[in-house]
Amino acid sequence: MYTDCKITDIHTHIFPPNIAESTINLLKENILRESGVRAETYTDATESGLRLSMEKSGVALSVVLPVLTNPKSFDSVNSFAKKLNDISSGIISFAGIHPLSDDISGSLAKIKEMGFKGIKLHPEFQSFFIDSKEGIAVLKEAERLGLYTVIHCGIDLGMPKPVHCAPKALSNVLSEVSGRFIIAAHLGGLFMFDDVLKYLAGTDIMLDTAYVCGNVPPDTIKEIIKAHGSEKVLFGSDSPWGSQSVSVECIKSLNLPKADYENKMYRNAARILSP
Repeated sequence: MYTDCKITDIHTHIFPPNIAESTINLLKENILRESGVRAETYTDATESGLRLSMEKSGVALSVVLPVLTNPKSFDSVNSFAKKLNDISSGIISFAGIHPLSDDISGSLAKIKEMGFKGIKLHPEFQSFFIDSKEGIAVLKEAERLGLYTVIHCGIDLGMPKPVHCAPKALSNVLSEVSGRFIIAAHLGGLFMFDDVLKYLAGTDIMLDTAYVCGNVPPDTIKEIIKAHGSEKVLFGSDSPWGSQSVSVECIKSLNLPKADYENKMYRNAARILSP
């Protein structure tokens, strides 16, 4: 049904080899404590593990999303991320930034100068609300610079409530920014999909499918893609927390029209990542 394409996974995570195992174990402990869920991982959360996963799943390009849990880690995290940025190698990285940093404009300017295409925000780990003045300041300056912002949206199984980026809160930022440079992860709000349909469907915000394949009913995924428009939905797995192979097969099983499938799996990403 579908033509061969360069499948692009817009949402993956890796860590330096010396901290990958300990970091994943800590995150699993948090998930078990907060949600009672014994989380699985599908790679060892290293670059080599991600490459092996890509080879098995047919993913041609993966985008790594680093999260700054401390503003002081800006240089170390982004130095590691910068070393990945060779699109011909099959893996590139966005940059990390913390919204509570002292110099948001300067930090984003540096990210732009370093050649990154975008940034990652995680309102749960970074303890800010997306529609706060700090969140909006990052989104406005990123859009001004032409940087895409991937945002964790909805529930995080390893973090306590309240949810810091619920669909309604994200819709509030549209009075300040266009939304065209925002990628709302987890279909716009993990496990909050009624609100995604109510507040985000049809806006200019893009959505990715990270962690939804295998964890969300296929009919829900199809409903949101149809309501929002396939030209604004990106394929993501959330590797190592989501399996790239399972995610690819999940999207294929939706039997989307060919154009919608190709938009989602690589055309939309190519538009974002092209030089």
